[in-house]
Amino acid sequence: MADSGAGQSIMDYFVHESSYIDKDAVIGEGTKIWHFCHIQSGARIGRNCSLGQNVNVSNNVIIGDDVKIQNNVSVYEGVELGNGVFCGPSCVFTNDLMPRARYPKGHENYKKTLVREGASIGANATIICGHTIGKYAMVAAGAVVTGDVPDYALVAGVPAKVIGEVDEEGNRRSMK
Repeated sequence: MADSGAGQSIMDYFVHESSYIDKDAVIGEGTKIWHFCHIQSGARIGRNCSLGQNVNVSNNVIIGDDVKIQNNVSVYEGVELGNGVFCGPSCVFTNDLMPRARYPKGHENYKKTLVREGASIGANATIICGHTIGKYAMVAAGAVVTGDVPDYALVAGVPAKVIGEVDEEGNRRSMK
């Protein structure tokens, strides 16, 4: 245990020396933050999370307990990840439906995205902002989510469509 220099006096989590933790970020016990990550001001990360290489957690993002974020993921302001969420490598979140470099709208106009408990997002999937991914839902690799995803739904494609159901462990089950 050592002084974190980032708003917490005693580290009860692991941060690789190549990563940056801004002041007033809160990181839960047992969390591991690997190479080249940046945790921005006001972010709250729960207990026993794992953030892979090159993960960015933006200002004021909320991440629950037991979340696994694979390499090369940016969790932008307005995104909230529930407990036990899995974000596959290079999955993408957005927070502005009509972004412009010259005419930024500011964080107060970002669209909120909720990823509920136990949901999984596959590698290279894109989550368009303003939607909710339901509990234990599964988004296939490469899918583009343009609407809400129901609890326990398996979605795939561009745009993502429900193609089945999964249980809490991720096993496919027959549709009702």
